[in-house]
Amino acid sequence: MDTFWASVAALVPSAGVGLLFWFAMRKIVRADRDERLALDRMDRERLSAERSAEPAVQPADDGTARPSAGNEAGH
Repeated sequence: MDTFWASVAALVPSAGVGLLFWFAMRKIVRADRDERLALDRMDRERLSAERSAEPAVQPADDGTARPSAGNEAGH
């Protein structure tokens, strides 16, 4: 029975370090995911605000309408 407890005592530090490593990596991956989601949400909000602030059609000098520079087809 002494051999069993000696084996357990030899494995506990490695298992503890492995568990700490797993928790640290889990925290890092979740923080990265949350940051990417927050940045994506901020980018969508910024683009939405920019799109709502600029007019879709600008009047031409001759009185006809033409698309603004940022809303041309193909861009």
